[in-house]
This record gives sequence, structure tokens and C-alpha cells, in this order.
Amino acid sequence: MKKIAIIGANDFQNPLILKAKELGYETHVFAWQDGSIGEKTADFFYPISIIEKEKILEKCIEIGIDGITTIASDLATVTVNYVASKMGLVGNTIECNKKSTNKYEMRKALKNFGVPTVNFKAVSSLEEIDDIDMNYPLIVKPTDRSGSRAITKVMNIVELKDAVIRAIDSSFEKRAIVEEYIDGKEYSAEGISFNGKHKFLTITKKLTTGSPNFIETGHIEPSGLTDETKGKIYLELEKALNALEITNSATHSEFKITESGEVRIIEIGARMGGDCIGSDLVEISTGLDYLKMVIDVCMGIEPKFEIKSEPKIAAVKFILNQSDRENYEKMLEFHNDLISRASEIEDVNIHEVVDSSTRFGFYNLKADTLDEIGWLFNDGE
Repeated sequence: MKKIAIIGANDFQNPLILKAKELGYETHVFAWQDGSIGEKTADFFYPISIIEKEKILEKCIEIGIDGITTIASDLATVTVNYVASKMGLVGNTIECNKKSTNKYEMRKALKNFGVPTVNFKAVSSLEEIDDIDMNYPLIVKPTDRSGSRAITKVMNIVELKDAVIRAIDSSFEKRAIVEEYIDGKEYSAEGISFNGKHKFLTITKKLTTGSPNFIETGHIEPSGLTDETKGKIYLELEKALNALEITNSATHSEFKITESGEVRIIEIGARMGGDCIGSDLVEISTGLDYLKMVIDVCMGIEPKFEIKSEPKIAAVKFILNQSDRENYEKMLEFHNDLISRASEIEDVNIHEVVDSSTRFGFYNLKADTLDEIGWLFNDGE
């Protein structure tokens, strides 16, 4: 039996664990031990933090794994590609990893490759913002975090200073990136890359809380964009994936479409989209087995694009407040058949939602028409 290492054990990683077991692989899962579901579903679980790449490498050599992968986590891809490179397994290079997990390095790579991007500057202290020559509004982010952590839209120098401090504090490398704000509707494209060839599977419409923090409230597939628009998007994104040297992994490309129809890239991950996008929504909306593709790629098997089920409308809705909780309870009572998967829902009064990691839960939806579930969503920014 071939052995696969999976980095991460939470709700978003568990579908990958279950899929690998379904395909006949022996699963070896690494994560900080906190009672996550993957600790129980894995064949073998190792209580090693996903950032302890040397310890994970040592264990993977001892086990004799045949492949290593993860979904929905930039942080986990660092370890995945490190172990893969050291063991001669299929994955992306360390250079690709640097470009696809650090927002500043990503912007530089896109610019150097001739991919249209916004003006940007990385800063490590408040003193460095004096040299910023960009018009407001601006977006401030940690250079190396995901999940909407410490992302802020700012309108003036006072807000900029506060946002830079928060972003630097949240950053592992203690740096923030300041960028020009892109106005427009936000989407993401989900894809798979194998031996440097890229295939895009679908586009997801993103819904957020809007300014200033843009916390995701939900995602819907398909996006409703025309084939002509999607073709234009895919051309731009293929250039971007090549600029980042992505060769063997899932891809999650976030972008906005401006009022004039321009495609403006926000950021790209060499991984599946989180928030159940890759693990659940893609298969529901396309009929394609995206999880199997990810596993095939890490095992050196060329992915197949066979439609195995009838495509439906797919969505995920997050619980951010009492109203969201009440809507979820209505769905359970009157439309339970439309809920395909749900997490444990926490008490909405226990803390404030400040980023994606502090939301109170989620539920996935599968419907024949958007009208059946559209009332749960609004268009946000």
C-alpha cells in the first residue's frame, strides 16, 4: 500500500484525508494536536506542528512516504514542498514556494514577468511609510499570512499607521505590504497544474464583509461570468502561474474585475482554495473530482478531467453573527436537503469576528438553482 503524508488535520483538510483513504492510500497526517477531526480519521496521526518541517521530514523519511500534499493552507505548502524537494517527490520548487506564499515576493515576480499588477511597497516599521507615494485608498496586509488576517483598507495616514502596526504584528517575518486598492467584484479561479501545464476548473464568486477588513462571508459557484470573460481571465492567470513557477499543485487565484473589465490579480496560492472551495464546492459545481486530482499530482499521476456527477449550484455560508446563525437554523428546519456538509457551529457571543479564523462555523449548500439559496447571500465588496 502506498503511503501519503498530509499536512494539517482540521475540518478543511479532512476531505483530503478521507479521499486518500478512499483511493487506497495509507494516510500519515501531521498537525498540532488540538482534537481536530483528522486526528481520528487518519490511519496514522503525528502531533507535530505543520511548521516543524525538519521534524516532519525526518518522520516522512522514516515512514517512506510516496507523496505529500495539503489543501487550503499556504503555511502547510511550505512544509509540503520542503519535504518533497528533500525526498525527490513531486511538488513545487522552494523558489516557487517563496513566490506563492509571500505577498511581496509574489508582487515582485508578477511585475518582473510583465503581468499587470498594482503599485506596492513592503515595510518593516512605521518610519518606512514616509516613502510611500501612492494614492488612497490603500490596502495593508501582512506579507506572509492568509485567511483575511490583519487586512485593512485605509483612507488616510492615521489609518495607514494603525493598519501597518497590526499587519507587522500578525506577520511571521514582521513585514507588511502596502498596495493600491483595486475596486471591483472579487472572484477566484480554481485550477490544477501538472508538469508545468495549467488547467482551470471553475471560477468562484467571493462575498465579503466589505471595507475595511474584507472577511469572507460566503462563496458561490458557478460565478455567473460569461465564457468570453472567463477566457480573458484564464489567459492572464496562466501568465501569472508561470511567473510564480507553479508546476505541480492545485492553484487558487484571487482577482477582481474592474468596471472597465480589467482583470486585476490580488494574489495566487499554489494550493486549493480554502473555505471549502476546493474540497467541496468545485466537485459539486463541476462534477470533477478535484481532491483526487490533487492526490494524483503529488503521486506523479497525470490528473484526469472526467465529469463524475451532475453539476449543481454550490455555495458555502459562514456564520459571523446571530442573524447568520438563525438563517442556518431555518435551513436545517425547512431546507435540510440542500445542506451538503456543516461544521460544528459555535456560540456567536463568545468573541468578535476579526478574520476568517474567528468565524463561528460554516455550512455547504448544493442546489439546482441559485434562487433556492440566494436569499442567504448579499453581494458585499
